[in-house]
Amino acid sequence: MPLMIKALWGYRQFIASSVQREIQSRYRASLFGAFWTVAQPLALVVIYTVIFGQLMGARLPGHDAVPYAFSIYLCAGVITWALFTEMLTRLSTVFLDNSTLIKKTAFPRICLPAIVTGTAMVNFGIILSLYLGFLWWVDHLPGMAIFALIPLIVLQILFALGLGILLGTVNVFFRDVAQFVGVLLQFWFWLTPIVYPADIVPERFQGILALNPIKPLIMAYQRIFLDQQWPDFASLLPLALLTVGLLTVGLLFFFGEPERWWTNSDDGQPACRRY
Repeated sequence: MPLMIKALWGYRQFIASSVQREIQSRYRASLFGAFWTVAQPLALVVIYTVIFGQLMGARLPGHDAVPYAFSIYLCAGVITWALFTEMLTRLSTVFLDNSTLIKKTAFPRICLPAIVTGTAMVNFGIILSLYLGFLWWVDHLPGMAIFALIPLIVLQILFALGLGILLGTVNVFFRDVAQFVGVLLQFWFWLTPIVYPADIVPERFQGILALNPIKPLIMAYQRIFLDQQWPDFASLLPLALLTVGLLTVGLLFFFGEPERWWTNSDDGQPACRRY
């Protein structure tokens, strides 16, 4: 672990320039530029707000006095879920997508997950800024509770890194993993109380909902933005323990790959530093 942190620090300029290059290449020759970063989550919010909030008359129990309560609740879940989805999707293929770079360039492979995280955080920062602007416009900023976002975002990033590095490493040998992740995320989204409150789920399904490790995290975000209160950090303990386990297993897989994983395929010499 100390060697990995040292490697990340030593290659911080490489990571920063890679994130910048990826962001720029994403918007190069694009007429609307950074708008496409927020287009998908914005479309989800609009669609779900219209369908559930207007056509189906969905309401949040106990929040009738809060203007735009359903939209605030929905956005809190959608934008944070978008961060998790982007990281997990990209991490599951990051080593295959950069296989040529790994073979031809000398750099620590742990930089690749760091680049994915940096790019996702830039996109998330843009979306979060717009969301906070909306909350300011409707006079519903969370106040001091907004500082609780820091540990929540850190926990979410570490959870996505642990799971993503594990899946990305396994995907090198079993290419079905990336396809599985896409299907998994679709089911996972609907098993998370994002477009519906957890309280409306029938009692017989509450046990299934309780098995969702990310449920308390999403509900913590919703509590901050909608209720303007500090989250219940004790409810996040199982997720924190799971995150530690995933990071441990993921890094063991990451460091325990066969020698061919980090050697040049042409001459058998190391093409990048192991960490």
